Amino acid sequence: MSEAAAYLMGALVIGGGATVVMDLWAVARQRLLGIPPLDYGLVGRWLAHLARGIFRHDPITASPAVQGERLIGWTAHYLIGIAFAGVLLAIWGLEWICRPTIVPALMIGVGSVAAPFLLMQPGMGAGIAASRTPHPATARLRSLVTHGVFGLGLYSAGWVAHGLGVFRWWSFC
Repeated sequence: MSEAAAYLMGALVIGGGATVVMDLWAVARQRLLGIPPLDYGLVGRWLAHLARGIFRHDPITASPAVQGERLIGWTAHYLIGIAFAGVLLAIWGLEWICRPTIVPALMIGVGSVAAPFLLMQPGMGAGIAASRTPHPATARLRSLVTHGVFGLGLYSAGWVAHGLGVFRWWSFC
């Protein structure tokens, strides 16, 4: 297997696993705390409109629905998780897969909150770092916690994949 293929495979497994952990957190948060999860259909709507040259909405719920927006949003959600796992591996190398450590995973997870704070929330009409929402501090904290959970998911997915021997045939492990 080529090095590029190894990076891609690692990012797919670890990023996909971490995104599943983030989604399980959203389900637990809803059941235990009554906090509704993010509507990925609205993310898909924003992305579909972005492809048509419309970046900012006020708010996204007032913009016309787009066919397939839920599928677009969920697909983007997982692709973004995989991309952030790719960043983790690009910075810390494929060796991280052999011995996952928590600090790099948390750095990427918490750092990934910049994407919604600076791109998605402003584009969807919520302002930079949710500044135009009714409770910006609460929204920011929820985002930080969720992205911290994503970081824990990167770490956990790395260890689960390692423990299951997913990467055992790689020469560098």
